Amino acid sequence: MPREANPTVLLADDQADVREALRLLLKSEGIASVGVADPAAALEAVRKREFACALIDCNYSRDTTSGEEGLDLLERLRQFAPELLVVAMTAWGNVPLTVQAMRRGAADFIEKPWDNVRLLGVLRAQIALGEGARRQRRLEAENALLRGEADDDFIAESPAMRRVLALVERIAPSDANVLVLGENGTGKGVIAQLLHQRSARAARSLVKVNMGGIAESVFESEMFGHVRGAYTDAKSERIGRFELADGGTLFLDEVGNVPPSQQPKLLRVLEDGEFERLGSSRTQTADVRLVSATNADLQAEVAAGRFRKDLLYRLNTLEVRLPPLRERAEDILPLARAFLARSAQRYGRHGLRLASSAERALVAWRWPGNVRELQHLMERAALLAEHDQVSAAALAFGDAAESAQDIDGMTLEQAEGWLVKRALERHDGNLQRASDALGITRQSLYRRLEKHDLRDATDDADAG
Repeated sequence: MPREANPTVLLADDQADVREALRLLLKSEGIASVGVADPAAALEAVRKREFACALIDCNYSRDTTSGEEGLDLLERLRQFAPELLVVAMTAWGNVPLTVQAMRRGAADFIEKPWDNVRLLGVLRAQIALGEGARRQRRLEAENALLRGEADDDFIAESPAMRRVLALVERIAPSDANVLVLGENGTGKGVIAQLLHQRSARAARSLVKVNMGGIAESVFESEMFGHVRGAYTDAKSERIGRFELADGGTLFLDEVGNVPPSQQPKLLRVLEDGEFERLGSSRTQTADVRLVSATNADLQAEVAAGRFRKDLLYRLNTLEVRLPPLRERAEDILPLARAFLARSAQRYGRHGLRLASSAERALVAWRWPGNVRELQHLMERAALLAEHDQVSAAALAFGDAAESAQDIDGMTLEQAEGWLVKRALERHDGNLQRASDALGITRQSLYRRLEKHDLRDATDDADAG
């Protein structure tokens, strides 16, 4: 859903007369507002819609002097909507509280009783800053997606991924539900992010849910919310994921794990957009664009009676199939370099680069864990590399069991060649270190290099 044309400010204060005075002042300047009386209502309002900025009091009815309620609300707003600019209202002369508010992320502060000119000036400035930042983020996201660079995880130099990118470009602007299919670690969450960024809902929330992590007993509460007293431990109301995503995109990861008993409830909200919070008889509606993902064969699950056919039809209006990393070889090294640069920056290892032996090893690996495995491998390499060049020895592919599986089924001669090649890769083509690791003389290693046609794998300077 597109963002409202007129800026709307969230006003949080427990005094009704203060909220009304602020509303009238902002209205006279053409600025809409939504007033709430407590921190819980403020968080719920931010979950439901987007605001140009927020003006929050630091003291509420529970505690009228310390400001802790306001500071806590400020932190929670920053966690839930980091792009939201928050202005704190503090009592005149309360310098320590003002300092604390600024330290915890307030964009500015207003003293009570406020000066109308200053208050309007501060809010106009925050509205302009927020709108400029949102416009810039949308522009950067669109340009990056057009270049195929929206995320390090979505480098698309291979024909297979170029086709995926073209499909995402075509279907993202629609509101049709999308089912993303692919092995674990192929980047299904990245596709969901791209679909959201390129849709008309980009300015609203993208709510992500790992369906494999929701127990059947709390499914309704998590997805649809509950009212106070709905069950023994329901001491307060809870907003469900559909309500949180209203106007935006809801991403259901591992959707094949939805329990059969809960599938009819999910189907209903997908069919008519209606649901009830657990313990309530009041029907609510949610306008969401659904993106789902799974590595399971849902057709086989339907045939086995574990997944409803009508639910599958609702989920897969459009399908995006992600190829495994082994089928997009052109992307392996660009991804590896991007992940290495990211990790190097994070850990202060500037100047790290891949040695030629490492590049050969990366291309040769089968990548059972796909892009996620490559990302983790590059992070470990950034931490373990002893020099500015990351050699094959620093990569630590798989585990001992996987290495043993590579040798299984080889002839003795094939295994010898494989071991010699691995030793050279681990030691970056250095003959002396490779021969020491193999427990043979350098001359014996020379003979085996000739025998297995591996001279190109050596360091030429060392070989000379």
